[in-house]
Amino acid sequence: MTSDVLIRSDGRVGHISLNRPKALHALTLDMCHAMSAALTDWSADDAVEAVILDHAEGRGFCAGGDIAFLRNSALNDGGVSGRAFFHDEYQLNHQMFEYAKPIVAFMDGVTMGGGVGISQPADFRVATEHTRFAMPETGIGLFPDVGGGWYLSRLPGRLGQFLALTGARLDGAECLWAGLATHYLPAEKLAEAKARIADHPDRIAGILSELSVTPPAARIEENVGNIAHHFRSDRLEDIVASLEGDDGDWAVKELATLRSKSPQTCKVALRQLAEAALLTDFADEMRMEYRIASRVLTRPDFAEGVRAVIVDKTGDPKWDPATPEGVSDALIDSIFAPLPEQEEWKPL
Repeated sequence: MTSDVLIRSDGRVGHISLNRPKALHALTLDMCHAMSAALTDWSADDAVEAVILDHAEGRGFCAGGDIAFLRNSALNDGGVSGRAFFHDEYQLNHQMFEYAKPIVAFMDGVTMGGGVGISQPADFRVATEHTRFAMPETGIGLFPDVGGGWYLSRLPGRLGQFLALTGARLDGAECLWAGLATHYLPAEKLAEAKARIADHPDRIAGILSELSVTPPAARIEENVGNIAHHFRSDRLEDIVASLEGDDGDWAVKELATLRSKSPQTCKVALRQLAEAALLTDFADEMRMEYRIASRVLTRPDFAEGVRAVIVDKTGDPKWDPATPEGVSDALIDSIFAPLPEQEEWKPL
């Protein structure tokens, strides 16, 4: 077991604490395997009635996946090790989604990408004043994976499409308003919440309700009209044109944000959410996302996006194709196409 994730039993609950503070607890393959093994063990252990998921020392809940590892795979092994990472990470996401015992995720801090993938399947999702939720993948030539298509496509009023394309960050109050969190607690109350849950895992909902407070107003609520109007289409060109036709401050800002993202993966995200909204089985979502990930990982935009945003920090990615119009339907179709049967994603 890796020390990057701390696993223990605490009273009548299993407790998983992410413990990679220098990387804001970003997930490695070893961490995914350790978490999955613990969940498998606890599922057969009658002494464990619920699971708590949080982070140990340092800031953040979980900033995502191991992006440096994935870029190295894209550049050096043709994406083989990166695909293995996605495959097993998605198995963990699916395992959590289908888990028979309640999971309580404490989203206290940065909750992005892979952190969304391990918090959204939880029955109870606790936001705090420190929560910063985002799916920022289009900024590095990726897409909102780890089940993002499922969760975002089910948000009201095109909010999911807005979050997927722009990578906008939501605070804890906004997460509660949108339904991405089930409870809002002050960070100072989390230790008490965890201790009480360990003693009374049959009373999780009551304990969290008793410790909840009224959050600040959700700022995103002021812009629900703008979001529903400008992001109403599943065509990226339509969204860009709609924003271009509005000279208001909000539209100007969001248009500039959108133009900084990978046109390829923005189009991928729009199709992903449209298809995800029609699915009834989360395993089908993971199968679709694995097909996408297998292709997008080795397309030019991913390595270039990580270079510009994370490695060199120049913020000047050269996307290929460079414009929405340059991303053909045929390219998107090829990214979504089935894999050879033996390569398709499979649940645990």
